[in-house]
Amino acid sequence: MKKTILLFSLALTTTVMFAQKKTTTSATISFDATTDKDALPKAENKSSIASLDLKSGKVAFETSIKNFSFSNPMMQEHFNGEQWMNSEKYATATFEGEVKGMESINFSKDGVYSANVEGNLTMHGETKPVKTTAEFTVKNKVVTATAAFTVKLEDYKVNGGAIAAGKVAKEPKIMVVADFKM
Repeated sequence: MKKTILLFSLALTTTVMFAQKKTTTSATISFDATTDKDALPKAENKSSIASLDLKSGKVAFETSIKNFSFSNPMMQEHFNGEQWMNSEKYATATFEGEVKGMESINFSKDGVYSANVEGNLTMHGETKPVKTTAEFTVKNKVVTATAAFTVKLEDYKVNGGAIAAGKVAKEPKIMVVADFKM
């Protein structure tokens, strides 16, 4: 009887603990590196992995560099090549951070909530701090997290002739959108 109660308690505790962490494998990360000289450096990856711990505020994303899709196949080839993202050597980009002020977000009530997010972005073998504001939209038991920020390509040692020529923005805009089911 004691073993049954102990096992039941352990199972219940584990269920409650894991219920706080939400994950998705279909988060979207897009970037816009367009300039006045070139409107094509845009890409999107709809198969990024994301997690959000509703209790602690820990947030994480991981995306495969090769899964970014461009409208121009030549641009996609250049993006993945050794001169740019070198996706053979640096296969993923990751973000690990924390949502500040999680207590102000009511995940059980439909609404729109804003909070600051701070963490580290690792891309092209370099890790740099990132701070931004995220919007959390709670609707019909789904939380949609949206955040936008820019990165300096030189901080991540990403360079190339197109950047120097002004065809690719030195600070592309990054947009992250993830839906978490409650």
